[in-house]
Amino acid sequence: MWLPSGVIMLCSWLSYVDRQTLAVLSPMILKDTGLSIAAYSDAISAFSIAYTIANPLWGALLDRIGLRVGMLLAVGIWSVASVSHAWVMGFAGFARARAVLGFGEGATFPGGLRTSRESLPRGRQSRGMAIAYSGSTLGAIVTPLLVTPMALWLGWRAAFLITGGLGAAWLAVWWYFSRPPWLVASGRTLRFAVPNILERRFWILVVGMGLGGAPLGTVLTLSPVYLNRVLSLTQAQLGKTLWMPTLGWGLGYYFWGWIADRYVGGDPRPVRLYVLMGALGLPLALVTQTASLAAVFALFFWGMFIAVGFITVSLHVAARAYPEDQTGLVAGIGSGAWGLAQAIVVPILGRWFDLRWYGAAFIFMTVVPLIGLALWLLLIPAAREKEAAIAGLTN
Repeated sequence: MWLPSGVIMLCSWLSYVDRQTLAVLSPMILKDTGLSIAAYSDAISAFSIAYTIANPLWGALLDRIGLRVGMLLAVGIWSVASVSHAWVMGFAGFARARAVLGFGEGATFPGGLRTSRESLPRGRQSRGMAIAYSGSTLGAIVTPLLVTPMALWLGWRAAFLITGGLGAAWLAVWWYFSRPPWLVASGRTLRFAVPNILERRFWILVVGMGLGGAPLGTVLTLSPVYLNRVLSLTQAQLGKTLWMPTLGWGLGYYFWGWIADRYVGGDPRPVRLYVLMGALGLPLALVTQTASLAAVFALFFWGMFIAVGFITVSLHVAARAYPEDQTGLVAGIGSGAWGLAQAIVVPILGRWFDLRWYGAAFIFMTVVPLIGLALWLLLIPAAREKEAAIAGLTN
């Protein structure tokens, strides 16, 4: 019964290989193209904007047409976009390629949550979601080890050709396994659902996942630049070590998935858990206070681990606040909110990195989840409203 989540894990693995190739090779690409960190960050923002828009669209589309066809279409689009990076020359080309990549990858998280809801019993769905999403961590871990030797041997453009080609292999695997007995034909809605921004449950998910999980993307995107320019790691050294902090991301999915299934359950208001996660995320602000490479990696590891907690628990709570046939839409809203946060925050931090305001940048990374926590506490229904919250959180 875990096999469908495992196949989607390969999909999320592929999405992060394609997504992280640019970040991992950023020192080499910036040197070769002459792009500033600000321009690089703006290209990343193009991905985030498209990803933000695409997530709820893909979520609603997967709910409407089913997983099999929807995921084939999405992975096909982003694989073509990944390959196109090999031919771009400057900012405009990178921005276009990243935008199309972001649009296609918007189906990954909705597909993962919907697969776990359709293939697993209620008490195991968050762990199924953790399996499906953990591929993203594996992708982030493997990408430096996979693409750095390729780029050093064949050039960074060839690395995009190879990683884009992996998409075709996944399409063949999905075509075979996305049918009975592995995956029962998915239930479909009778209409194309759209997010209702007037509902409290919408904003609870947006601030919990978008702002609470923001450090995951900022650390992932900017840590190679920090390690290269401040701690003097070469491209080859980055290829051998960048997997270490991302391990916190992967372990976080399994740990927080278990916490959500075991201790959150149907509780629509796990306030103590959110407050605890907010407090545990504070050490990320200390990155610039040490010159120890081991300590910096440990802080990056911890920041990712806690950010995943906000993502996993927020999706768990929201999935029980929405109807089951809108599961894809739930993941789309959450992932879209996360993408929007990246689209806003990463360009700001990129400019601060150009100015060498590293301390302010990491403090800001720490403050954003606290803002999300404060807004979440304001939005979440009071204890006496729990029954109404379980019924819909619509207020």
